[in-house]
Amino acid sequence: MSDIARVRVPVPQAETAEAPRLVRMHGFGTEGRSTRAISIGTAAAILSAWWLISRLGLVSPLFLPSPDEVWSQILLIAHDGYAGASLWEHVSASLTRIVSAAVIATSIGVPLGLLMGLNRWAKGVFDVPIEFYWPLPPLAYLPLMIIWLGIGETSKIALLVLAMFAPICLSAQAGVRSLPIERVNGALTLGATRRQLFLDVVLPSALPEILTGIRIALGVGWSTLVAAELIASTRGIGFMIMSAAQFLATDVVFVGIGIIAALAFGFTLLMRLAERRLVPWRGKS
Repeated sequence: MSDIARVRVPVPQAETAEAPRLVRMHGFGTEGRSTRAISIGTAAAILSAWWLISRLGLVSPLFLPSPDEVWSQILLIAHDGYAGASLWEHVSASLTRIVSAAVIATSIGVPLGLLMGLNRWAKGVFDVPIEFYWPLPPLAYLPLMIIWLGIGETSKIALLVLAMFAPICLSAQAGVRSLPIERVNGALTLGATRRQLFLDVVLPSALPEILTGIRIALGVGWSTLVAAELIASTRGIGFMIMSAAQFLATDVVFVGIGIIAALAFGFTLLMRLAERRLVPWRGKS
């Protein structure tokens, strides 16, 4: 009987299973990371450079007044007013013009932009005139406003409305045209009526673009305010800036610029709060 060679075959041992490892998802861009500290540091650096330049006398106070001089002028204007009007009268006059123009431009621009996005005839009719005048600077058609509407408040508000209307209208149109057709077909498949389709699908999808357009329009409106208040004004921040510039009162010019910047920043904060309230899903899809 022959010997039988027994070969020991190695049996592979079961590999030890590794515990699952959690991976933290990283946001894209600046998502989830606050920039407040960077912004505060930047503002502090700008103010420090301004103070240092004026302190060392690198630039004449006629062209660059010191922060102390500007602050003193703010207190003086707040107490005594400027050019026969109090500071609040100047601020309220400018706010009235900006808010009135924004309401008019929004109430006309949003419906027209939505209509242009939904109807090709509306787009074909209104797209050419809007695209024609939109690139023009407001100072280009300022003389026409004076000739057609006079030198009263109507011409000032009309100039601001024209400056703010185009970005609102075009943004509303872009919001509708960016709507995925699959979303529309899905709503129609579920039996949505035209009214439900517009209110529940089209308008919410276009709302982020509309709010962005309003923010852009407000920035354009503030930059146009000085030009609008050139038309025979006796009140307003823009009037105060131009009047001070004629007398080389640079500190008053800085005061007016600072007030406009503060008001514009306040409007921007309000628009951001409105976006968080009305479109909380934005940037989270």
